[in-house]
Amino acid sequence: MPFALSDLVHKAVAGAAYHHERSSFAAGIIALVIIGLAVFVPRLPSRAAAAGAGVAAGGALANLVSLMLWSQGVPDPLVLRGATEGIAFNLADLYALAGDVLLLSAVAVHVLRRPGALHEPA
Repeated sequence: MPFALSDLVHKAVAGAAYHHERSSFAAGIIALVIIGLAVFVPRLPSRAAAAGAGVAAGGALANLVSLMLWSQGVPDPLVLRGATEGIAFNLADLYALAGDVLLLSAVAVHVLRRPGALHEPA
């Protein structure tokens, strides 16, 4: 998973002033999402959906591993500052978002091209 590895290396090298904590319940949900992406998305006849799932799973895996490696929580080395507030995030967040966009777009295109496809057995 090159996406997960690139995020973990970035977090280790860049350092982070901000971190976000996650409960063990949230970590379990993240693990279930990764498993779901790996098990169910490949059943779709769409390479784009599989690629999106892979990128999203890489981002989720990197954040899950980060929970175990950093005692303060998941490091957020990237910060966009506004006039009064800002948002802190990491590469894994971007990977998860980009993967989700690709996955959902690919599924939408697949359904639009084959409207009855969701009712076919896998």
